[in-house]
Amino acid sequence: MSLLEVKNLKKTYTSKLGLMQVKALTNVNFSVEKGEYVAIMGESGSGKTTLLNILAALDRPTSGSILLNGQELSKIKDAKLSAFRRQHLGFVFQDFNLLDTFNNQDNIFLPLVLNNEKYRTMKHKLRPVVNELGISDLMKKFPYECSGGQKQRVAIARALITDPELVLADEPTGALDSKSTDEVLRLFEKINEQGQTILMVTHSVKAASHAKRVLFIKDGSVFHQIYRGERGYDEMFETISETLSLLAREDGAHV
Repeated sequence: MSLLEVKNLKKTYTSKLGLMQVKALTNVNFSVEKGEYVAIMGESGSGKTTLLNILAALDRPTSGSILLNGQELSKIKDAKLSAFRRQHLGFVFQDFNLLDTFNNQDNIFLPLVLNNEKYRTMKHKLRPVVNELGISDLMKKFPYECSGGQKQRVAIARALITDPELVLADEPTGALDSKSTDEVLRLFEKINEQGQTILMVTHSVKAASHAKRVLFIKDGSVFHQIYRGERGYDEMFETISETLSLLAREDGAHV
């Protein structure tokens, strides 16, 4: 059984008066195996952000199913969704979502605090994560004292400290300069090689070229995918770029 299974997923937004409907997702089907590193790409409005929100249990689908390790997300009661997210999912955002009133250590501790874990346990979990990410010297600093790359590494540590089954990353390099982008992408590869499953939504061809598989979303459904296989970064970059160009040409032909 796959770690994540998405079946016949649809999402339709209806206006308050019911006079207008927008189909954000029409029929999404894919699965993710444990240990995979998958990127999702698509034009603005293609439905990828809606898909990520539903996978993160932040939104409910109109129909279809999402199973994480066999558990159907739509059957989880609203009162238990927050706990489910903390216990099973890790999140990395474009704008980091760190609290400037907390130092970096307390930001990383936050999901554990919300899970009512003991301080000794939190410290025990913290050490290997921050050492792995090279941020042990940043623990007493506050986010506003750190560079973008440092803040994103703190955010990655926060995502990993709960040992999640799946890390969801939303444009994780979108707010970073070139050097910090390279550092974060190397870290993602490293933690994936250690067994962490990652699903990343991105506009960046460079970021997607580091994934093992790329899904392309068009008009609310998955229309194509690329497996890395034996491709190197440059070849993967070129293949993704060609696919996006083809998509743009097809859209232009229909105008």
